[in-house]
Amino acid sequence: MVPIQSGLWLIGIGPGDLGHITERAMYTAKRCNKRYLEGYTAVLPESQQEKLEQIVGPWERIMRPEIENPLKLLEEARKESVALLVVGDPMQATTHIDLEARCSENNINFNLIPGMSATSLAISLSGLQSYRFGRQVTIPFSYGDYLPTSPLEMIYLNKKNDLHSLVLLDLDPSGMGVEIPRPMSPVYAIKQLKLMVKKLAIEGYKNIIDDYLLDDWSTIFVSDAGTDEETVISGSLTELINYNSGLIHTIIFPATMSDNEKEAFERRRK
Repeated sequence: MVPIQSGLWLIGIGPGDLGHITERAMYTAKRCNKRYLEGYTAVLPESQQEKLEQIVGPWERIMRPEIENPLKLLEEARKESVALLVVGDPMQATTHIDLEARCSENNINFNLIPGMSATSLAISLSGLQSYRFGRQVTIPFSYGDYLPTSPLEMIYLNKKNDLHSLVLLDLDPSGMGVEIPRPMSPVYAIKQLKLMVKKLAIEGYKNIIDDYLLDDWSTIFVSDAGTDEETVISGSLTELINYNSGLIHTIIFPATMSDNEKEAFERRRK
């Protein structure tokens, strides 16, 4: 197969199951001289990693240090075609947006092939209307005494504005991006949210704490979206709090639901 022109080819391979990779993405990756799988902003299940080699050719894993300090990657892309394969949609991560800027600054050819994102898939699977979602929220792992309350405050602001909240769970407890990520469980995420409630109460935010009745909140868990293990369940947080199956999770906190959304929510009850 004839290689394509030199440069960095940022290629989304879809969420989880390589059945979602587009023909364009697969064809382009095959023709590149080198292929790297970015391994820290998302996770490709082990069952799919061998399949990746079968459909695009040999690849190497690349982690956070080589992406955030991409001198070697860019030097290779100056001389030959280099595919950076990303689970989901590449441009949802700021580090990948930075790569486009770096290529522009160094006169290196840059090309983007988007992929289906787990976030858009989760919204679709939830049965809620996409235009009703507010700002996305990520719950980070806590490090020592570090516990930001901004995720809970953003969820609260969405609810105040009658918007649904899509909550992403952090992947790497080390925060370094040098090891294969170990995704956060829903149980841990809810524990973090409850700790945030306590911290806000201690810091004197009593005027809004009364609205943080987490146990009563309607909740949707989307696990392993886009894979054979995909699960979507709904209920109150109390009903779902011990759910811990699956690998990659997204939590959705609905705001006021329309009649159609309520029916969809009921159909997804555990």
